[in-house]
Amino acid sequence: MRILLIEDDTVLGAAVRDQITADGHTADWATRLDSAGEAVRSASFDLILLDLMLPDGRGVGFLKALRARGDVSPVIILTALDQISDRIDGLNAGADDYLVKPFDLAELSARIGAVARRYSGNPNPILTHGPLDIDLAARSIHRDGKPIQLTAREWALFEALLARPGQLLSKAQLEEKLYAFDAEVGSNTIELHVSRLRKKLGSAIIETERGMGYRLGKP
Repeated sequence: MRILLIEDDTVLGAAVRDQITADGHTADWATRLDSAGEAVRSASFDLILLDLMLPDGRGVGFLKALRARGDVSPVIILTALDQISDRIDGLNAGADDYLVKPFDLAELSARIGAVARRYSGNPNPILTHGPLDIDLAARSIHRDGKPIQLTAREWALFEALLARPGQLLSKAQLEEKLYAFDAEVGSNTIELHVSRLRKKLGSAIIETERGMGYRLGKP
């Protein structure tokens, strides 16, 4: 998934960014609401992690504006504000979850996974696709009972296709899911990841529409 982190605390922000990238996600990090606004206007994010107290305003106002213009991206609030009234305000503004600082990074990973599964329409972390047994929470795959190791990029690409079965995703859409704004992307990077996934998971796991994009193969 491509995740936007909106957090002005540089120590916590770096820790959260490192955690979500280690989980195989792509992270863009904004320390102000104005730069966060530019980010959401420039790219589509699968999830937003939002602090409530930013140097240039309140996160609740940002969230309300996001929802008002029809943006349905999942949002998890990360904040030191622990009053019940603060939680109610955040949830009523359109947040999907609320995590109070300080929090455990492993719990954050679990909450990200849970929210993402709810939005994909299948909250069950255990999936079966042909000979593949997939545990989204553990980020593990077995083929015919044997474990298969994927790199973080391979997992992110496979997860993007898995979340949209039957839907054709262009090369540009997949690049947007896998890489942050400041990343350099080679011209054949997606093709390389697709080739490696096919070798590991089976040649039919990803279908190609020449000149159009890729979709998850039928089980």
